[in-house]
Amino acid sequence: MPEVEHSDVETSSLVDVDSPHVSSVPSDYETQSVKTDTQAERMEHEAEDRKRQAEQKAQEAKEKAAKAADKAKAKADEAADKIKKNSDNPVVVGNAVAVAAVGGLLGFGAYRKYTAGELTWKVVGAWAGVVGLFAAVDYYTSQYFFKRYPPKK
Repeated sequence: MPEVEHSDVETSSLVDVDSPHVSSVPSDYETQSVKTDTQAERMEHEAEDRKRQAEQKAQEAKEKAAKAADKAKAKADEAADKIKKNSDNPVVVGNAVAVAAVGGLLGFGAYRKYTAGELTWKVVGAWAGVVGLFAAVDYYTSQYFFKRYPPKK
């Protein structure tokens, strides 16, 4: 029957705990938010990606705002041109005078109510209704008169 040969020569390699290839971890290792170099690198890359994405979104928002500003400026220029062309139209002049007069009267009346301590939300609501009624009457009246004095385009 075969047997295992016994030898008295022991060749076992034990790890030397004082050697540099074995390292210990600090006692607060489990509570550290970043535990490895790989994890730290990954977190740096993620932070860089978030920063890059934020910069890209900011650039897109800036471009969008610039386009909106250009569009608004073009629209304002167009409206100013239309007002210049129609500055001699009696309907436009009448509307400008009526809006200025109503705005002045409302402002003066609101100031008087305020100084007297009588300006309440109920009063403001009632006058808002009057302004809405004025706007409706002004619109339909203007439409009628624009048939007689058409605006220039």
